[in-house]
Amino acid sequence: MSKPYQPLYTPEQRKRRDLSVWTWIQGVLAPIQFLVFLVSITLVIRYLVTGEDYQLATVSILIKTFFLLLIMLTGCIWEKVVFGKYLFADAFFWEDVVSMGVIFLHLAYVYALLQDALSPQSLMVLALVAYVTYFINAAQFLLKLRAARKDHARQAVNFQEQAISNQTSLQERLVS
Repeated sequence: MSKPYQPLYTPEQRKRRDLSVWTWIQGVLAPIQFLVFLVSITLVIRYLVTGEDYQLATVSILIKTFFLLLIMLTGCIWEKVVFGKYLFADAFFWEDVVSMGVIFLHLAYVYALLQDALSPQSLMVLALVAYVTYFINAAQFLLKLRAARKDHARQAVNFQEQAISNQTSLQERLVS
């Protein structure tokens, strides 16, 4: 038995989302983090291919990790404001689950770096694994954003249909 259609946001949640400064902050941080990711993955791959600029690649991974943690912190606040939970709200449960894996992998990199537990090549491979997981998670969020836009359009159409139906019903009652 399939579940009935559930919009991503209730009208109250959509209003809280639209009025929250945290929505704007997420909208600014997400593309910055993605840009840092693109630069960093380029440097990591360059190091793995050429053996050059290990320190530059390492610094870029640490910057990417900083932005990941920052967007996770602000995302938790956003989720609390909109859904009443800091993490694992029904609407973003699986995105949050994968985010935990992304954070784990990034922090595993930092730990291994600080403990000198892996070779430079192994560290960069770990960073690539973290980045692939991050990319999957970013795709999840983009798909969720797309679904939210479709929900909004669907709700607008339903509202218009209901308004037309109400107007027709009112006209019929006035005529009779």
